[in-house]
Amino acid sequence: MLCVLHRLRLCLLWLALLCMAQVQAGVMTREAMAQAFPAPLVVGEKDRDVPVWPIFAQDLTSTAIVAYAFESIDFAAIPGFSGTPFNLLVALDKDGKFMDVKVLSHHEPVFLEGLGPQPLFKFVEQYQNLSLKQSIKIGLNHAGDQKANSANVYIDGVAKATASVRILNQSLLAASLKVARAKMGYSNGADPDLIARIRPEVYQALDWQGLLKAGLVGKKIFKNSEVDEAFKGTVGEGLDDEARRAPDAPFVELYFAHLNVPSAGRNLLPPQTWDYIQKRLDPGDHALLVMAKGRYGIVSDDFQRGTVPDRLSLKQNQLSLEMRDLDLDTRLNVPDDLRDAQWRVFRVIAPAALDPSLPLDFELLVSRTKGQFMPEVVNKSFAFQAQLPDDYFQAASSDSKTWVLSWTSRWWELVILVAALGLLAWALAKPQWLTASPQRLNRFRTGYLLFTLFFIGWYAQGQLSIVNLTAVIQALVAKRSLAFFMYDPMTVLLWLFVAVTFFVWGRGTFCGWLCPFGALQELISKVTQRLGLKALRVSTALDKQLKRVKYVVLAVILISALVSVTWTDRLVEVEPFKTSITLNFVRAWPFVLWAVATVLLSSFFYKGYCRYLCPLGAGMGLLGRLRRFDWIARRSECGQPCQRCRSDCAYQAIEKSGKIDYDECFQCMDCVVIYESETLCVPLYNNARKTGSVIPIVPVGGKP
Repeated sequence: MLCVLHRLRLCLLWLALLCMAQVQAGVMTREAMAQAFPAPLVVGEKDRDVPVWPIFAQDLTSTAIVAYAFESIDFAAIPGFSGTPFNLLVALDKDGKFMDVKVLSHHEPVFLEGLGPQPLFKFVEQYQNLSLKQSIKIGLNHAGDQKANSANVYIDGVAKATASVRILNQSLLAASLKVARAKMGYSNGADPDLIARIRPEVYQALDWQGLLKAGLVGKKIFKNSEVDEAFKGTVGEGLDDEARRAPDAPFVELYFAHLNVPSAGRNLLPPQTWDYIQKRLDPGDHALLVMAKGRYGIVSDDFQRGTVPDRLSLKQNQLSLEMRDLDLDTRLNVPDDLRDAQWRVFRVIAPAALDPSLPLDFELLVSRTKGQFMPEVVNKSFAFQAQLPDDYFQAASSDSKTWVLSWTSRWWELVILVAALGLLAWALAKPQWLTASPQRLNRFRTGYLLFTLFFIGWYAQGQLSIVNLTAVIQALVAKRSLAFFMYDPMTVLLWLFVAVTFFVWGRGTFCGWLCPFGALQELISKVTQRLGLKALRVSTALDKQLKRVKYVVLAVILISALVSVTWTDRLVEVEPFKTSITLNFVRAWPFVLWAVATVLLSSFFYKGYCRYLCPLGAGMGLLGRLRRFDWIARRSECGQPCQRCRSDCAYQAIEKSGKIDYDECFQCMDCVVIYESETLCVPLYNNARKTGSVIPIVPVGGKP
């Protein structure tokens, strides 16, 4: 056996010296693009500077660009949960509308022989005909009628793959915005998350003059003479008699306020309107108030409410941002001389990536018409700028990512998890309370394992996996960020807690208490033992050899993560976690058979999969060596000659000498119960016997 293990190590070392494959971007050739976009469409030459393919439509007389096609991985290589990004083939028309979205490649574990690829393909089909100018939200069964709202579109997510489709959504939108910026001049194509954020906690009660003084209301006046001067030399010159009579009088007074800022919105709007706006706006949206007093309005008389303003436009960094009327009916808190002013509140949606720390450049379009029959129209634009003071926004940070929504939307689950982890930490830190009696330990442990299985595992999908480790390796090899983990808050919190426990208790805290699949095995074992099925106990020598197997499995998987993403996807299936916990045994029969077999194995060999095969358990065992002290108390008689704890340890993690093998200890606490009890511990029993009281020795924990 040792010879075989030695040869395996040599083979693994040889494999590690092979090339380290990285994911290649841009897999589509011109021929493949031509197949994806057949006649009457024509695929042009790929842009050398921006990896985009122009798509032309050819008719009898001309050829015009109708769309731009690209691969998402060229613009937003955001890693999924395997550490490898989605690669999507995207076609955007010239107005920023999705003509088509297709999945070229992915390595998401939940869609690989789990749910299967069809739910993923069905999910991306929903993007067709949606626009970058719309606010696209992911939910479950929220589509249908709500799609009619062009400013707020819901698409159905995928149950048990919520985090994965959110990563896909961010990849698609981030890549598409960059293309739209480069090719269509739409929005800000930089990372839409790396922008400043309004500070919602900053509020001060201010009147109108206070708002002007604080810079929360901006003001711009265009005089008659200024406007008239702009039309000199055109057919519109001299058409404004009032401008000649009163050149210094205002043509229009413009006022601007950023209503997202509480000190502006709460002071300008009635409380009920402020509350309404908070509900109406999605995270990242902005509400901008623009007022006009004077001879000219910001919208024409035939303006249709709820649409884009016909006279007013907005840019930031020389890129156009779409504004759409929110169609509010309310009374503003403004001075009496502004009561009759024309005003509208416009919404800028989150994908436009408006940055409140940067100036907003408005342009007011003024038109003049000459002639009755086939009149000549002249347009002139008048620019004004608005800048929010620094005190009311938080500067852009790499931490302000869209994964925040994944945390806020699951806040109550996270509160329950944190409370449960706190309870576990307290119980393990107070072993005297927990191990005061076998009954107390058994009740507490059984209850906690049920919580781990049903809440952490089946409900909250918090099963840690070897995939987490391979994803880190693949992301580091490809020099990608690890921020994709933030889309799964349960996993992040569990890893943080487990990382701390490595230093305190070793690997046993996770493997013994927080692994849903481990909990499933142990609970099944409890049931089968109640039914009279006795687990088998292998010899000490064979047990040691078998426990080395999981380290070999771990090594093979980690090295494959360096060499081949495809092989890694196959090898991680040695874990039955995805089948049994993530997918509730709803999967292809070979995977279900393997998962059931590993669960049943624990009925014959106590938690046999965990002890002998689990690569994650092997990784936990290695990381558990960070433990700084031996927390299980021992007596001088332990192992010399007493073997009580060793014989009762179902994990065979106590050596003949009485020493605890913390690398294999699952923290079941049975030996601690024995140590503290005069009815269970042989040395304590003997001491009691010497005093004249005979106490019978009884088994503990109900384990073999």
